[in-house]
Amino acid sequence: MIYCSDEDEIQDKIQFVEEFAEIGVYFDRPFKSYSSGMKARVTFGLSMAFDFDVYLIDEITSVGDEAFRVKCREHLMRKRKASDFIMVDHNLLGLEADCDYALVLVDGQFYRYDDVLEGVEIHKRILVEPGFKELFLAQQ
Repeated sequence: MIYCSDEDEIQDKIQFVEEFAEIGVYFDRPFKSYSSGMKARVTFGLSMAFDFDVYLIDEITSVGDEAFRVKCREHLMRKRKASDFIMVDHNLLGLEADCDYALVLVDGQFYRYDDVLEGVEIHKRILVEPGFKELFLAQQ
């Protein structure tokens, strides 16, 4: 839960989001009028304006131009020093750089891999190899 009762703190958060999102005069327009990229920039900025124990990250760093992606990545790495991340990404190999371990969800059960690439390989084989899921589950 996020709670701000101090008007100065609220204004600081709004200013942070506005500066982070870099959408200029559009910031004060109705959110429903934003493009999907503008919405992503604002919502990412909003999530970075607060300190959380755990961040749920779903491919958010793939939004925007290269400069904005670098900015997001740098900000996330600063947050990572004090917080945990749960990350989901279609670029599975890219997760290796950011994750300490992998969790693979199979039939409602998580399987932990300290080697992220091993977890990625298991996940990919379950998705594409006929019969591998059954073999995997039989060995657990």
